[in-house]
Amino acid sequence: MPVDGYCERTGPEFWSEPVNAWTNIAFLIAAVLAYRHVRRVGAPACVNALVVILAVIGLGSFTFHTVATRWAAALDVTPILVFMLTYVIIFARVFLELRWRWAWLAAPVFVAFAVVVNLVIGGGSYLPALLGMVVLAVLLAVRGERDYALWFAGIAATFGVSLTLRTVDSAVCAGFPLGTHFAWHVCNAVVLYLLIRVAANRVAGRS
Repeated sequence: MPVDGYCERTGPEFWSEPVNAWTNIAFLIAAVLAYRHVRRVGAPACVNALVVILAVIGLGSFTFHTVATRWAAALDVTPILVFMLTYVIIFARVFLELRWRWAWLAAPVFVAFAVVVNLVIGGGSYLPALLGMVVLAVLLAVRGERDYALWFAGIAATFGVSLTLRTVDSAVCAGFPLGTHFAWHVCNAVVLYLLIRVAANRVAGRS
């Protein structure tokens, strides 16, 4: 039996979610644009790694929205989690200027933060990601880095819209059979591109 968690899917067929499947191209486009920017500003390998993960997110999500099995669901979710953990480590290194031996601790700190958020509020892995972006914006504002704080505030707002579109997918089925999950893909691709871009800009001393 296929994993049927989205409004658009009406059967077990490979192309039962054509729009949800094909909108994953947005992640690949975002990866290409991010790669070009990262190369242009001369960002280090750690930021380039985010570009690779972004492309894998698109491929994993495409697989899930076509094959729709539990193993495909793992391919969908795992790269996103890897991106989150990698990004908080890079944030600690690039924005907070911690040494690598300390920066990696940002990953378990984020995991602990996500656990607390889920115990208190719920929301799976995505609400902690949204709140985490807000925390990053606040940290930068406190450090007096207004431009970068505004970047992260804007990215958090965009992700808030993205998460809303993901959440209401099943609720709009009766009136809009296509659902809204496809829009989550597009908005999320924008969010991930912007996260990579701002990290690359920081390394290059740009805002």
